[in-house]
Amino acid sequence: MPHTAARLRPFATSIFATMSRLAVERGAVNLGQGFPDFDGPSWIKDAAKAAIDQHSNQYAPLPGLPVLRQRLAARYTRDTGLPCDADTQVCITCGCTEAIAAALLGLCNPGDEVAIVEPFFDSYRGCLALASATPVPIALRPVVHNGRIIDMALDEGELRAAMARKPRAILFNTPHNPTGKVFTPAELALIARLCVEHDVIAISDEVYERLVFGGARHISIASLPGMADRTMTLSSIGKTFSLTGWKVGWVIGSPSLVTAARAAHQQLTFSIATPLQHAAAEALRREDDAVAELLPLLAENRDRLAEGLRRLDVELFMPDGTYFIYARHEALSRRLGVTPAPGQSPDVACCMALIDRGIAAIPPTAFYVRPELGASMIRLAFCKRRETIDQGLAKLAQL
Repeated sequence: MPHTAARLRPFATSIFATMSRLAVERGAVNLGQGFPDFDGPSWIKDAAKAAIDQHSNQYAPLPGLPVLRQRLAARYTRDTGLPCDADTQVCITCGCTEAIAAALLGLCNPGDEVAIVEPFFDSYRGCLALASATPVPIALRPVVHNGRIIDMALDEGELRAAMARKPRAILFNTPHNPTGKVFTPAELALIARLCVEHDVIAISDEVYERLVFGGARHISIASLPGMADRTMTLSSIGKTFSLTGWKVGWVIGSPSLVTAARAAHQQLTFSIATPLQHAAAEALRREDDAVAELLPLLAENRDRLAEGLRRLDVELFMPDGTYFIYARHEALSRRLGVTPAPGQSPDVACCMALIDRGIAAIPPTAFYVRPELGASMIRLAFCKRRETIDQGLAKLAQL
């Protein structure tokens, strides 16, 4: 890559793109990249088609269409109990990925530190590189009881040490990709107290906010004491409505924080597809309908895939949210006879062996500042049709 800027060379090709390409080439069941193999509700797509004919198809305002911002402001107030002004506190972005980039570029000066919970969505590191900011890692570590992973817990010592450095921000994701963990009220309260104590901004990626199971409950850290004016809440319609290709996301926060994000957003994309913003507003109006249809499928898929893995003695963390299972690959690697090549991480070796057997999974070392922490794990996605999950289970049974 002789012409690629040095800061971006490590991020030129994502692990998601690599594994999805291999899945297509080898005809594998794709339980790797986190996109559904089905579309969202037809009524949302109908709203997009109607918007093309009924509304302007020219540039939307930089911060987003008023109707979408107003709907998001009302939703935010409903969920957090906080007032939200649609004109000054909301910015529509090209998916949550651009929201992350805009937040970091808008806030950080070169050399600023940003505390980051690992493992993380892979674009976090790339966006930090774009902003010339330095990551300070805080680990989520497995908690094992009677041979089972019962939690992925924040390393409190690392959290306190990272925040004591007074970083510009802390960037984290709940419900959490790739582990499926939903941060507990106690964990969020600790992060909030440290943010207030050390004057740190929280950048909270909440794209899986509606995809929680059983008794789990998602809490926006912005709603906690002292956090309303120091939190940037990021999300999108992609995961909730199974429309990941639409790339309609947002930043919500105090006017001063959103002004920073808008300054970067103006230079990155300026505005997002106008008809899709109209359709996104309609999607949010009927959000409960979409969630009620999607959650039972995801819950069933989660249980079926987990049971299939356990039949192979795979140790896994049962997710409370998202649509991923995070699992130790030791039992699978042993069954597959995996021996990593020199310099190859064990998780990569396992995933390459799995794809040879017709199953695509994601090796998570790309999601760490310290890749050795993820070398024993793999991630599998269950945001698929029931037939796809059954095909994956059949492939697993052959192991």
